[in-house]
Amino acid sequence: MTSLFQSHQLGELTLPNRVVMAPMTRVRAAAGGLATPSMATYYAQRATAGLIVTEGVQPSLIGQSNPGTPGLHTEEQQASWQPVTDAVHVNGGRIFAQVMHGGRVSHPDTTGTRPVGPSAVPAVGDVFTPTGPQPAPVPRALETSEVPEHARSYADAARRAVDAGFDGVELHGANGYLISQFLSSNANLRTDRYGGSVAHRIRFAVEAVSETVEAVGAARTGIRLSPGGTFWGVRESEVTELYTALLGELARLELAYVHLEATADEEVLVALRRAWPGTLVMNPVVPMGPKQTGRSEADHWLGLGAELISFGRAFIANPDLVERLRTGVPVAPVDEATYYQGGDAGYLTYPAHQYSA
Repeated sequence: MTSLFQSHQLGELTLPNRVVMAPMTRVRAAAGGLATPSMATYYAQRATAGLIVTEGVQPSLIGQSNPGTPGLHTEEQQASWQPVTDAVHVNGGRIFAQVMHGGRVSHPDTTGTRPVGPSAVPAVGDVFTPTGPQPAPVPRALETSEVPEHARSYADAARRAVDAGFDGVELHGANGYLISQFLSSNANLRTDRYGGSVAHRIRFAVEAVSETVEAVGAARTGIRLSPGGTFWGVRESEVTELYTALLGELARLELAYVHLEATADEEVLVALRRAWPGTLVMNPVVPMGPKQTGRSEADHWLGLGAELISFGRAFIANPDLVERLRTGVPVAPVDEATYYQGGDAGYLTYPAHQYSA
């Protein structure tokens, strides 16, 4: 059976192991969406991962979901990421930027403008704002002529990412954000070529990925998906048909990988594994659910055909997670109160395991 600690060829990158650090929002960017020296240290500490995928990075101001998150749509933001990618590479790592357009999961108090989405249907729940949680506003439905501009924003951010030293990008097509909203059958009520049928609902995702592949190359492009997920109130009809059709279109583009979350029954996910001919990154547990991915879940999905396994929360408190998994050292618990509080506490303060003499 494939081992978690075997190497894997991902495009032009040779990953020394099959452990992926999953993208996790940490809201520690500086004003103006700039990456910081602390972010460089944080990612460099975790460079033993086969691949790091950063927190979600907004491709435009209107695409920003949460306050305190970094961007890749200005020259200053691009320059601020160079020390981060340099630090990871000096420490022997590989790093992709996750490009995340929040769509309707945003607020005017955060961006200064009304959020947009496929339809004028608000997300379910409160969104984060600079003054605290507030009810999700009704987004402005994008005109048909505007949609390609938002698809291109992923590609524009990808160009900046590569210019800033990233090894590639992952489009955030999961968890109720913009691509996921277009895939949805209740957030997307459109009657034009971007809504209604399965073929129309996948169009925005395919266009965003195609633009990105044209901008930086297929070997530098991945996408994260949450089949059947219900984040922020999205619902998807015809889940297996929807994602089988999407993966069929993406297969033509020969992406570096598809990153699936365990948001559907295993039978559905295994069917999608069969439908995808390329590298599959599997996140074996539901993000922010009661369980964290461990060695047993990783081995299970390697046995089901996944090539790479992503670990989220375990990486927060365990910068040396790969070594802990390799040696069986217990995984340290994470302090949830420090997820989003800012500062270096609960960010840079988790130590590697200390072996006794």
